[in-house]
Amino acid sequence: MHEERAPSSLEEGVGGGGVSRETLRQRAAKMRNNPTEPERRLWMELRGSRVAGTKFRRQVVIGYRIAEFFCPVKGLVVEVDGHTHDLECDLAKDKQLEREFGFQTIRFSNDDIIQNMDGVLERLTEGLGSRAARWPEGRAHHPQTPSSEEEGA
Repeated sequence: MHEERAPSSLEEGVGGGGVSRETLRQRAAKMRNNPTEPERRLWMELRGSRVAGTKFRRQVVIGYRIAEFFCPVKGLVVEVDGHTHDLECDLAKDKQLEREFGFQTIRFSNDDIIQNMDGVLERLTEGLGSRAARWPEGRAHHPQTPSSEEEGA
């Protein structure tokens, strides 16, 4: 039986027509539910604001791309690359992401995550430290929504 798999971020838009954001959101949900072993291991380290007290999200749609991990407060994308990734293509997408959204990308190989998690976390902590917060200290991960009283209810 053929098992359906979620396409990699490299496969998005293959065929010239592109994909809708709703299709990307559906793919991201599938990818969250079926992570690769390196993604699962890295998520176990990132979840619960365990790295530098910073929140990360998994498989986030940004524009027309699915980022494996995203830190909203720092605007930092973390990608996990297997052996099939085309580095030149990936770097071009990273530059486009930075131009369009101001988000920086840090890439780690599957091997780095499996064999050198301490080094990965150290580099990630340095990357987070080098980026300014996108909104003032003390605010939640996004602008607060007004309370019912402020809305006049």
